Amino acid sequence: MAKKNFKKEDEQLENVNEALSTTGQWIEDHSNMLTWCVTIVVAVILGVIALNNYVIKPKAVEANNENAKAVVYFQNGDYEKALHGDEAECLGFEEIANSYKLSRPGKLAALYAGICYYQLNDMENAALYLKRFKADDVNIGPAASQLLGDAYVELEEYGKAVRAFEDAANSGNDLIAPMSLKKAGIVYLEMGDKHAAKHAFETIKNDYPTSQEASDIDKYIEIAR
Repeated sequence: MAKKNFKKEDEQLENVNEALSTTGQWIEDHSNMLTWCVTIVVAVILGVIALNNYVIKPKAVEANNENAKAVVYFQNGDYEKALHGDEAECLGFEEIANSYKLSRPGKLAALYAGICYYQLNDMENAALYLKRFKADDVNIGPAASQLLGDAYVELEEYGKAVRAFEDAANSGNDLIAPMSLKKAGIVYLEMGDKHAAKHAFETIKNDYPTSQEASDIDKYIEIAR
């Protein structure tokens, strides 16, 4: 029995040696190709690091500084100057959003630009900039989606509106979700889809029973029957 085991182990060892020999020969035959592959991978990694350190990070700092100037006008309710700048030191959110779009501050500027356009009753541009903003934040992201839905309602693009409201509702934010569900339900009624409207209203009743929207939701459920 022991001899059989040794013989089996010897055969396995020979197979391993043969495989290693074959692999070694393949590497030797393709050494130039492998060198090029490694060189390309290293070049890509170094390129990404350089892009991040010498382009993206400095741009983000610049964009943050520009945003701070525009926010002053925004907080004072001067949406025109917040949006387009003051022709002196402030670029304005629109220019920041377009010039620094790869940076996070640039994306934040797009959100501000969308809000400014909404306040100025320019819903097409409001939607254009609001849909460019993406964030994992449980408050800002859903709020932006809800405002985007409001802009689409004003444009009577109801399909896009309910999708935006549902995105906001799916965040699970206890304040924004029931608000967005109610908005979605009302738009579904406008579209003639009572089934979808009823589902939205019932979700408020079942999942957000203590919300302000739930206080009169039975009335909306009845309308959607």
